[in-house]
Amino acid sequence: MKIIKLIRYLLAPIALVYGLIVRLRNYGYEKNILKSVAFDLPVICVGNLSVGGTGKTPMVEYLVRLLKDQYQVGILSRGYRRRSKGFVLADENSTAHTLGDEPMQFHWKYPSVALAVEADRVMAIPELLRARPETEVVLLDDAFQHRRIRPSLHILLTTYDRLYCNDYYLPCGDLRDWKGAAKRAELLVVTKCPSDLSLNEQQQIKSKLKLNTHQSLFFSKIQYLPCYDIFTKEEKDPTTVKNALLISGIANNQKVLEYLNDFDFVLTKMPFADHHYFTQREIEKIIRIYEEMPAPKTIITTEKDAVRLVLFQEVLQKREIEIWALPIEMVFLKDGEIFDERLLQELSSINTAT
Repeated sequence: MKIIKLIRYLLAPIALVYGLIVRLRNYGYEKNILKSVAFDLPVICVGNLSVGGTGKTPMVEYLVRLLKDQYQVGILSRGYRRRSKGFVLADENSTAHTLGDEPMQFHWKYPSVALAVEADRVMAIPELLRARPETEVVLLDDAFQHRRIRPSLHILLTTYDRLYCNDYYLPCGDLRDWKGAAKRAELLVVTKCPSDLSLNEQQQIKSKLKLNTHQSLFFSKIQYLPCYDIFTKEEKDPTTVKNALLISGIANNQKVLEYLNDFDFVLTKMPFADHHYFTQREIEKIIRIYEEMPAPKTIITTEKDAVRLVLFQEVLQKREIEIWALPIEMVFLKDGEIFDERLLQELSSINTAT
């Protein structure tokens, strides 16, 4: 702990400079010194102020499920760590290499939803609309810092155990944006909360975040769904195995471990860095570990990892490797219907105005 404090103390000047830069950048957009663009259709921005996993992917998926029966939805993502360049529209030939793992996860689960990747979102929205002119709502994944676009609605996420109001600027902490930028958000969601989070603690968090009158605060948790085979999509039952190998390349796998530790099987862990693309040597190692495990057995992985593992589908299926994905979804602790109602009202008012 003393070493960590010392490192933070030594890095404090860098954090101060970084904080000044992001504040000046935000000031430039607030005063219209730096220009931003609005579009003639609803654009919903989902983002955060910190690096690391705050639950943006489950939130985008929640919005897709909420909107897809009423609107033609499009998703626009940066496509982090993809191997392609420029604007790419997802199709039946897309992989994690061409889209990035998280966008590929969206496309894997919702193939009928228009999805594109491009770092320059201002250029990408017209491209998406040219390719899919029926699109009525665009979801911007991880775009809170992309100030060149003026979204119709901002949804800001912050995790229960690392509220942005308690965080520090990089590299001392995880903040990549000015805390005051949170005031742009109409809807704020505290994610990854414990299921038994009391109303008193919710009120304490609300007080810490110091919301403006136009802002609404919600609390959510992660809920695990039944496992399924990543090749056949057949639902699987974890209680039928005695040994499981967890393959996880995500920002924080603590929640996954807590969930899997409740099952009556021996769990072997094989963690990787977030967004890690597996090598052939690593796949061979995974196969070797799996084959040495006593049956009945399986590999369990996250959906984000699954879209990278299917890049090796031929060899994995040839060796008869059982791999199950463990899906998650975001669930509101309470007032979920109020969140839905407010978001749909915002969309209705935007459509009426345009």
